[in-house]
Amino acid sequence: MRTALIIPTRNAGPHLDRLLPALASQSLQPDQFLVVDSSSSDDSVARLRAFGARVEVIPASQFNHGGTRQWASQQVDADILIYLTQDAIPANPQALAKLRDELLAEPDISVAYGRQLPHPQAGLLASQARRFNYPAEGRTKRLADAAELGIKTCFSSDSFAAYRRSALEAVGGFPMDVIGSEDAYVAGKLLLAGHAVRYAASACVEHSHDYRLLEEFRRYFDIGTFYGRERWIAETFGRAGGEGKRYLLAELSALRTAGALWRLPEVLLRSALKLLGYKLGYHGQALPRPLKRQLSMFAGYWS
Repeated sequence: MRTALIIPTRNAGPHLDRLLPALASQSLQPDQFLVVDSSSSDDSVARLRAFGARVEVIPASQFNHGGTRQWASQQVDADILIYLTQDAIPANPQALAKLRDELLAEPDISVAYGRQLPHPQAGLLASQARRFNYPAEGRTKRLADAAELGIKTCFSSDSFAAYRRSALEAVGGFPMDVIGSEDAYVAGKLLLAGHAVRYAASACVEHSHDYRLLEEFRRYFDIGTFYGRERWIAETFGRAGGEGKRYLLAELSALRTAGALWRLPEVLLRSALKLLGYKLGYHGQALPRPLKRQLSMFAGYWS
């Protein structure tokens, strides 16, 4: 089966020193390597072309998390589409091969997303976020698991994910206009169509974020915006409230284990900002567009 690797980029220079050698070392070399660059102002395009990638440059104003990935899928001819973000670094030479193999492990698996490990320099909270969302044990998720897993059933991440092209196209592909969470959207559509989602814990990348307080708020505003518009997800799989409580308890346990309970006020403040951001985004239809632009991490979406 032919495989394509697709990476959206924007000023990727700080990551390429690690990303390009990691890609060169992969035991699975994709049949096609497409980069969609949002008009980088650094040398990303030249470096990626020199590496051997086909690079298509689009105006930054045209980038959309779903729409750009959908457009990219139409520019390649492959049975398996592997999506990677510029800051997700394959952790070993088998990362791409193991992701592909887990995608093909069962005939109904139509998307497999890999395990995300913290970057070497990641802080305590960023590392804990990865441990919470990406455990060491893999799992195949089907619609019947919604009663147990709730909204986690359709959790997926195209920071490192592989799709069967035929199944992706059958459910309409990526949504053309979303502020983010296009991976959860597609996973939900696949599950409703009878497909399975695989958490491929054997396939690992290093990918984490040490968000500042305001960044955390803005990120959750965007997440709330998505779920406020795509209410079918909560109606089908359940809401995120219980998951948020579990996450907070896991963070408190991590603080205790690390002897860092002095950071408890910060964690509580972060949790409050996440909740506030999510609520504002979820009910954002009542907010004026200029304000939403200020509150969002992806301000260009509101232009």
